[in-house]
Amino acid sequence: MILIVLDKRCSIGIESGDAKCLNNRCTYKFNYGDGSATSGYYVSDLLHLEMLSDNTNQSSNALSTVMFGCSTSQSGELSKPDRAVDGIFGFGPQGLSVISQLASQGAAPDAFSHCLVGDGDGGGILVLGQITDPNMVYSPLVSSAQHYNLHLQSISVDDKTLSIDPSVFETSHNRKGTVIDSGTTLAYLAEDAYDPFVTAITKSVPHSVEAFDAKEYKCYITKDSISKVFPNVSFNFAGDASMVLKPESYLLRQKTVGDKTAWCIGFQKVKGQGLTILGDMVLKDKSVVYDLGGQRIGWVDHNCKKLFNVSTKSSGRRRISNASPIDYRNSLRSTLYKLTPIMIFAFLLHLL
Repeated sequence: MILIVLDKRCSIGIESGDAKCLNNRCTYKFNYGDGSATSGYYVSDLLHLEMLSDNTNQSSNALSTVMFGCSTSQSGELSKPDRAVDGIFGFGPQGLSVISQLASQGAAPDAFSHCLVGDGDGGGILVLGQITDPNMVYSPLVSSAQHYNLHLQSISVDDKTLSIDPSVFETSHNRKGTVIDSGTTLAYLAEDAYDPFVTAITKSVPHSVEAFDAKEYKCYITKDSISKVFPNVSFNFAGDASMVLKPESYLLRQKTVGDKTAWCIGFQKVKGQGLTILGDMVLKDKSVVYDLGGQRIGWVDHNCKKLFNVSTKSSGRRRISNASPIDYRNSLRSTLYKLTPIMIFAFLLHLL
């Protein structure tokens, strides 16, 4: 492992305000959305890659030098023994993320994908490359955004478009816009969109469903299957791309008493920031593609326990492989490019 001394890549961090170079060392400090923070030094090391071939099970090994943060201090949730993590693997769109560095060196495609299992013990798959599906829909990324921002145009509940000013979802100097973020567990709606969204769902359910408020959530009690009494909702993006959510993708099961079960809408309200985040709750049971080269995000409903096709561009060749769902405990080791965990503790790069 090599300590970074005024590496040209540090300029990316300096420009974003996350890095400083003092006494021939480049340091960083990141603050995350939950109030946690981490700080330390930039270092570089070799990342071992094993690229899987088509259906022959052949593979080739490669090494790539990546720059990452070696943390010397954590605060907030990151410092709690029951919440602490060994590291954060950065897959953001900015130049210092691991995926951006690998792609710039030609060591990996400039795209990655995931498919998160929505039931049981979870799990899924992470792929360096693009999951392919003829039914995949794509929406363009907001240019020059720091995160994976999309142009959300409207929300529909039970096929009825809600009366929400589209500017509520825009990305601007005073609005954070609509972000796709696998690092967020639930989902969040901008303040001006939350109430119309919850009201429309509540009005669409039959009178047999009992609605009540529980802290920051709207909840319901029913003895019926939620797929029969709750509507589908649709988030409609630029590019004629809609993300349709079944009730299982926006309701959280709480408690069952007798033949009745309590369910709560998993979206929370974000006040005063103009921010909407679609996290794992709505991304589960979908193949999601982050195409950095094409500046777009794609998605399609998929049973993440089943096989799917993956395409990559490497050295001018296009490869098609079959990827299998894997347990979350080994997800970083079994992707299309198998990553040997060298200093995973220190992968503290920006995801949000």
